Amino acid sequence: MTIIPPAPGEPRRPHGPRDSGDAWVVAETGERYWGRYGAAGLLAVDPRRGVLLQHRVEWSHFGGTWGIPGGALHEGESALRGALREAQEEAGIPDGAVRARFASVLDLNIWSYTTVIGDVQEPFEPVISDPESLALEWVPVDQVDQRPLHPGFGAAWPELRRLLSVRPTIVVDAANVVGSVPDGWWKDRAGAAARLRDRLSSWMQDGVASSALDLGATRWYPQVSMVVEGQARALTDAGAARAGNGEPIGGWRVEGGRVEGGHAEVGRVQVVRAEAAGDDAIVDEASRLNEEGSQVTVVTSDRGLRARVEETGARVQSAGWLLRQLG
Repeated sequence: MTIIPPAPGEPRRPHGPRDSGDAWVVAETGERYWGRYGAAGLLAVDPRRGVLLQHRVEWSHFGGTWGIPGGALHEGESALRGALREAQEEAGIPDGAVRARFASVLDLNIWSYTTVIGDVQEPFEPVISDPESLALEWVPVDQVDQRPLHPGFGAAWPELRRLLSVRPTIVVDAANVVGSVPDGWWKDRAGAAARLRDRLSSWMQDGVASSALDLGATRWYPQVSMVVEGQARALTDAGAARAGNGEPIGGWRVEGGRVEGGHAEVGRVQVVRAEAAGDDAIVDEASRLNEEGSQVTVVTSDRGLRARVEETGARVQSAGWLLRQLG
């Protein structure tokens, strides 16, 4: 592998000093890949308008083709953060407008490209904010392959399109999971539930390996519902992102290598408070999510509840499975 800086007329940061990641990686066979530390891009998905595509300026790599806003990662930057930053720089995507759903990684050993697929939470109009774009358009999903696509995006598109209909959701039987570990939880049931909520939030922020959910792509950022009962009903949702001074902030941000942001933050755990029996609330939540089109996984080791959940069409994983995922 060889690293060389960009030549005149080739991709570079439009403003400010060049970042150390702005360089070509050249394979022994001569192929060139942009980004010393790899690269990432964001495929924003709007349920009404389709996906956001970028028409690349002629002087750029594979100029004249259509792809997604993206570019070279900075040193130490996560792919999730880099994809968002590049999308904001190139398409003016507002803070908090998109929530990550999954990421697909092309890993060539010497270089990698991460495509982050994000659902639009708040509709927006893209803005050409750097010289690398001829146009930015919302393109209906069934019309994407009618455009001259960037070779890399074109190769990835069939699988990405297939996964656009996949929306995993995890429903956690909090009482069952907490009760599976004899750590004194019975002395403070609400505190034990809060600790589980926070562990779930961290797990979601890091992303869930596709092997854990038996799905395609590389990592998923599913929505999580945690059903609580009894003393744990006073539990709140995992908190919104906080700035350094403790004030809430909008959009996504980086905290310890994780990306969070506003009401649509990656890692938010929705707490569902059972009005009566916890099992009934879990079945109701699984049924509701299935009706909305989610691929639901319920976490419980209760055999009776398992049978009821499977009747809703959801799959079931044990409390031990979740604890292994949480590490």
